[in-house]
Amino acid sequence: MRIPWSRKQRRASTRIATASAILVCGGGLAITAATPAQAAACTTVEVVSARGTFEPGTAGLIVGDQVYNTMKRKLQPLRSTSLYSVKYPASIDLSGPSKGTIDLVNHIKQQAQSCPSQKFVLVGYSQGAFVVDNAIGLKSLGDAKTTIPSEFESRIAAVMVFGDPSHLIGKNITTPLSTPYWNRAKDFCAAGDPVCGNGFNVLAHLSYGGNANEAADFAISKL
Repeated sequence: MRIPWSRKQRRASTRIATASAILVCGGGLAITAATPAQAAACTTVEVVSARGTFEPGTAGLIVGDQVYNTMKRKLQPLRSTSLYSVKYPASIDLSGPSKGTIDLVNHIKQQAQSCPSQKFVLVGYSQGAFVVDNAIGLKSLGDAKTTIPSEFESRIAAVMVFGDPSHLIGKNITTPLSTPYWNRAKDFCAAGDPVCGNGFNVLAHLSYGGNANEAADFAISKL
């Protein structure tokens, strides 16, 4: 059954598509197929990343890969790290965010059960932020009607989104009591970014790699 979108949801989707066109045509980045994620080892902390639309890289060249690599460098050798790239189309497929949410939630359930001491850091960029938003209970575009089970909430150390289009439908992961994770959440929205704000600088939407160090420090502070 096709779920009707609100005007705000359509606006958010249009802005993602616009930014994606810049990423593909003008951002100087080659599109590559996502590498299928392997079962992760029982590390101290696992970064679970949902990449942006058409974003290349294992977990997202612009955000996910950089945040993970920075965290890994800062934590090792005292604490071990692993990375999981959410499996979803990350394209203009309107069902993509729902597919991503289902994969993220299923992975957390399986991994948390297999590794009782492991902590998780959730990262979502652009369309990937929709995936993370929905997984933590902030219903947004493409709500898959599934969230991380309450018994695993304490295992989510930090949640971070970058260029989150949910702003355009009036939602923010850091709003007090909006989700069980609001006080361990961080939201990055660059000045001028049209996807998470009312700006007109599409290149601002591609700038979040510069926040990797700040994001890593925030996540580590919550472990």
